[in-house]
Amino acid sequence: MELAAARCLWTVLIVVAVAVFPAARGLWLDLPSSGTKCVSEELHNNVVVMADYYAFIGEDYDANNTVIPSITVKVTSPYGNDLHHQEKVSHGQFAFTTSESGNYLACFTADGDQHSGKKVTVGIDWKTGVATKDWDSVAKKEKIEGLELELKKLEAAVHSIRENLNYMINREADMREVSETTNARVAWYSIVSLGVCIAVSVFQLWFLRRYFQRKKLI
Repeated sequence: MELAAARCLWTVLIVVAVAVFPAARGLWLDLPSSGTKCVSEELHNNVVVMADYYAFIGEDYDANNTVIPSITVKVTSPYGNDLHHQEKVSHGQFAFTTSESGNYLACFTADGDQHSGKKVTVGIDWKTGVATKDWDSVAKKEKIEGLELELKKLEAAVHSIRENLNYMINREADMREVSETTNARVAWYSIVSLGVCIAVSVFQLWFLRRYFQRKKLI
């Protein structure tokens, strides 16, 4: 029984880990010689975001590379508020807690022409929600380990999934309300347009009838 219960628990943990996987991801961006490349993620309110970024030249990252490119990094909220802005840096990190729901944008730009036309690549380690939590510190602080720690992680993951589901349900309700409002306005516009067309047609018939009567054509 204990073995079956343990297998069932690990199965649940794997499923949850797969569901939460998008909360932690690594990205690679090849920056254009001129211009900006951005990444975005849609987040709801009160979500912790942490990211590390580093720029390098060539296909492989080499910490001892003598040519260190510099980039400009700008992170903005859905309403255009600056959350992070650094110029002429090769690496850095940013962290914030979302206060607005919507698309958060991180943009990267290669500085100047000092790269001799070589490709500048930016590596980004982007974490949100549960993935940002330091579980080692939690384990030491609450003096838990093993199965109890995994259950704590599972609880946090389930809570995160529930918040995401609630956010998606609320977004779907908002979109449905907008769609219904738009459909109602289009219907009224169609009715008014049809009424105007009918009125104009009647007026034209009346005008032409009077005109032909005056000319004694009918």
